[in-house]
Amino acid sequence: MRKLIFLAALCFSSTTMAASGNIPLDEAPIDLSDKASLQRGAQTFMNYCAGCHSMQYQRYSRTFEDLKIPEELGEKYLQFTGDKPTDYIKRGMPAESAGTWFGAPPPDLTLVARVRGADWLYTYLRTFYVDKNRPFGVNNKVFPEVGMPHALQPLQGTPRETYEEVMVDGEMVKRYTGIQSDGDGALSADEYDKAVADLVNFLEYTGEPFRPQSETIGKWVLVFIVVLFVFVFLLKKEYWREVH
Repeated sequence: MRKLIFLAALCFSSTTMAASGNIPLDEAPIDLSDKASLQRGAQTFMNYCAGCHSMQYQRYSRTFEDLKIPEELGEKYLQFTGDKPTDYIKRGMPAESAGTWFGAPPPDLTLVARVRGADWLYTYLRTFYVDKNRPFGVNNKVFPEVGMPHALQPLQGTPRETYEEVMVDGEMVKRYTGIQSDGDGALSADEYDKAVADLVNFLEYTGEPFRPQSETIGKWVLVFIVVLFVFVFLLKKEYWREVH
């Protein structure tokens, strides 16, 4: 089921990717073995993203188990819709209301890291900036004309484009240098980058929850193949000894 959903989402995303900006993507510091980072990312998602976005292919109970979160703490701090731990993670906003307010229901984010890529998400969440011409007052460098508000603005503060004046062909022109917060958010610039990294780390995990186990099994399979090769090679020599 996950593979089918992934393929469908990939096909759907081909049109939206074309609208993406051409700025270089920053490398996301992904570490699926860092349980503390995954726990912080889950908390950020539930507090700032789950109101609009669902994870309809990820269960609360699976999240609690994989991230080493006691069920009672998970229910208290990560479940706000009255669902049971065995339920899938659903958005808090009714789909009809979301369609009215945003033009279309916000997409499910279970597989967004697999569709978009962790680097794209990491850069996207750090390149919102004020644009009074947009319906929600913000735009994005990675996804121009983005149709969603900057959900993490309470953490980052008000982000604005910054420029510097440089001489080009004898004329002074403004060159884009980045995005800087006004400092009215709950986090500093470094703290915000870390919070985004944790969130992207969590989204990377939900796209493939079994990945750490698969990588562990894969290493043991390679070890088995190497050992098996030794025995097969010795057996081959034994069979062909008289021929040679």
